[in-house]
Amino acid sequence: MSGASSRRKGADWERALVHRFREAMPEAVIRRGLQYRTGQEMSDVEVPCFWVEAKAHQRTNVREAMRQAVETCPPGRWPLAVCKDDGQTPLVTMQL
Repeated sequence: MSGASSRRKGADWERALVHRFREAMPEAVIRRGLQYRTGQEMSDVEVPCFWVEAKAHQRTNVREAMRQAVETCPPGRWPLAVCKDDGQTPLVTMQL
């Protein structure tokens, strides 16, 4: 997959997550993170109380996504990795 296709796939996944979170939390302000910021400044999807790391690949590395979420998560937020392998049901991972 080319770089542009890969970025488009990731952006599509982030937009889908925004819609899913809005369904679950209709009163909350939920949006995609600013894409010109680094992952340490803003999460992939802005959700109250969570720091979302979104991954969509042929085969995602859930542990790596969770590591990235934990490392960049600011105090007061819960790191959350939302991963989707091609053709599979998405998987949400968080620490207890």
